[in-house]
Amino acid sequence: MTTVARVLIDSPLPQLDRLFDYAIPAALTADAVAGVRVKVPLRTAGRVVEGYLVELGAAEATARPLSELDAVVSSVPVLTPTLYALARRAADRAAGSASDILRLAIPKRMVRAEKAWLAAAAPEPPTVPADAAAWAAGILSAFPSLAASIDAGERLAVDAPPRPAADRPIGAWAELLAAVALHTLAHGRSALLVVPDQRDQDQVLAALEGRAPAEAVVRDDARRSGPERYASYLRLLSPVPGIVVGNRSTVYAPAHDVGCVVVWDDGDPLLAEPLSPGVHARDAALIRQELEGSALVLAGHTRTTDVERLVQLGWVRDAPARRRESPAVVLSATREGESHGARVPSSAFAAARDALAHGPVLVQVARPGYSPVLVCAQCRTPARCAHCAGPLRASRPGATPDCGWCGRAAPRWTCAHCSSDRLRMASSGSERTADELGRAFPNTRVIIADGAHPVTAVDARPALVVATRGAEPQAAGGYRAVILLDGDRMLLAEQLRIGESSLRWWSNAAALAAPGAPVHLVGVAGPVARTLATWTQPAYARAELIDRTPLSMPPVVRVAAVEGTAAAVGTALTALRETVPAVGAAGILGPVPLAAGHNADDSGLVRALVRFDYGHGKAVAEQLRAAVVAEALRGRRAAKGRTAPRTTLRVRLDVPELDL
Repeated sequence: MTTVARVLIDSPLPQLDRLFDYAIPAALTADAVAGVRVKVPLRTAGRVVEGYLVELGAAEATARPLSELDAVVSSVPVLTPTLYALARRAADRAAGSASDILRLAIPKRMVRAEKAWLAAAAPEPPTVPADAAAWAAGILSAFPSLAASIDAGERLAVDAPPRPAADRPIGAWAELLAAVALHTLAHGRSALLVVPDQRDQDQVLAALEGRAPAEAVVRDDARRSGPERYASYLRLLSPVPGIVVGNRSTVYAPAHDVGCVVVWDDGDPLLAEPLSPGVHARDAALIRQELEGSALVLAGHTRTTDVERLVQLGWVRDAPARRRESPAVVLSATREGESHGARVPSSAFAAARDALAHGPVLVQVARPGYSPVLVCAQCRTPARCAHCAGPLRASRPGATPDCGWCGRAAPRWTCAHCSSDRLRMASSGSERTADELGRAFPNTRVIIADGAHPVTAVDARPALVVATRGAEPQAAGGYRAVILLDGDRMLLAEQLRIGESSLRWWSNAAALAAPGAPVHLVGVAGPVARTLATWTQPAYARAELIDRTPLSMPPVVRVAAVEGTAAAVGTALTALRETVPAVGAAGILGPVPLAAGHNADDSGLVRALVRFDYGHGKAVAEQLRAAVVAEALRGRRAAKGRTAPRTTLRVRLDVPELDL
């Protein structure tokens, strides 16, 4: 019986997201093995394209002869069966293409790196030193049965200790992740540590330094050069275990015999993949755990509603610490006799003054810059750009205002409401806050940490560190006080998860405080503030789920966005109602015209949101994917006559909140 090669073509076209059979010429028989990169002819396009040889199989009877493989690009099988299975499952769940997932997971081929890897000797199995294994066991002992649960391949939700590490300028959470990885490696299996950004990655690598064998630790991030990334990927193909530390795409790393996948701070938007099909790292990790039977640890200082929902369903088990740790949170408000406009209440001011005698003090603010928002000094109408209607801002006192959207200066601005030409600063960014605190605390170092002034760590000397949310540097020994400003402004954002996000920002900042140091949350009351003060984040997530259930809001239900022309969206929704009647009219919102500026090519396009239960996810994803393929084929046929644009229908499941 003739053997054929089943190839997944590397193409973004939805109609090509399946395996194609190709005949194997005699000259390529030896090299055509499962997993290699190949070049194949594509009859419909009249050209040669690249793809992956997924498997070899028996030929089926066809009326037309099969096309032959054009070439085997490399003899290295870079696509493992488990990686393809993961990519296929993740893409099907998100109504996307497996090739889009593989494009994120497999780096581009680098010939020199590949030749060096082929010429090098196979790596030796790593050995965890006895002292490092004992250290890891001591860290894990704070969580009863955590080590045994990891060995058993369970799905766990872990609340990390909210404090700095004792002997290194990193968080205790990084030590927890390192301990999980060392424990897994000591049992001869690989560990994947998925973190949001390079700052978190550096902390985990610092925790592993001197404890894990250097040759066993593999960095996986976009900061590395192409040859370095490809060499690291080839290292993972070796049949020896290792520890992989990286960002969201690390969840697809083809490490040998994965024993545990750890996702840190899954509420961070950086773990949501912006590229199609937009699979969140948490969802990909859940799929991988189900396929491979490895352990899964979802860790953080807070608990997202997504994870808490899984805990309530019993799919993920809560793994609490033996002794609950919490920072000393103080809810600070203006006292009687103080000005209600005072940005820093007297209690927080006094705490900062006392703490500066012993070390650094962290001040968290909402926004970078000097004054991100300007208003008319006479009528308080927000100042807008005359060109694009964007918000005007000031970079320093007396500077000409410029637009936060288009960057144009507005030297002759006048208010559209009252014609006044005077501006007033309505908010304070990190730079203005640093300026004000520098005057309030003379002879004190002031350090700004934001996107324009990145700072990763500060020493133990007294200093005022003014940082935007998420940009707080690590302090040696921890901060002697933490002041959380602009909390009321953060909660005013029109976002479904703003309470969760604010709690995550504040909790991560509070975890930077030294043990016993005060953490002042300024000007905020209500459930979010009480949750931070009592350090009961899982309870807040449960309450949020209860509130969202009658409203059918995520993550109680899944949400899909369908965008395209009115005709294409209407056809897709009609077919969805017929195929999945359970969706119903109440589950479909819209379609409505896309807001101006939502997309560069959104002229004349509409958008609809589809809400559906998790149990109907497979049927909804299959039907929406079929609609995308049908529209792509229709557009291709029309494009031959140049009467219609190509592929106008776009679908995304589990829409990130910012796109809702």
